[in-house]
Amino acid sequence: MFLKEMRSGDLVDVVDMSSLVNPFTQHVTVQYQSGEDLADPVAIDKQQLAFPSGEDLPECWINGYYRVKP
Repeated sequence: MFLKEMRSGDLVDVVDMSSLVNPFTQHVTVQYQSGEDLADPVAIDKQQLAFPSGEDLPECWINGYYRVKP
């Protein structure tokens, strides 16, 4: 799945989908898609990611307690 890093605007390919949809993990392993060669996988914070359209990731992917009212 391709997502966009909000800070740089670069596309990234998610290597580990289970960490992306797990709301109790803060980092996800991705590969940057800029340049001719594939970059090495790196772990980045999910808060820095969005869909290529600019839409934020679903709250249920980021916050494991999204149903609990403060």
